[in-house]
Amino acid sequence: MTVSLPLVFVLGVIAWFAIKFLGVRMWVAVVIALFGFWLAHTGLAPFVESGTRSGVDTVNR
Repeated sequence: MTVSLPLVFVLGVIAWFAIKFLGVRMWVAVVIALFGFWLAHTGLAPFVESGTRSGVDTVNR
């Protein structure tokens, strides 16, 4: 049986867990999210995407 979850959902669950149980403050999570949006509009975005894809492929093997 194969279960397919979007990476955004998985990262959202991890962020919720970190805020709820690890004591990460909400403003830190917001800053990290804003950094992700900023990074997506730079020249590094293709490298981040390919690294993420290869990491997900490695986990899925």
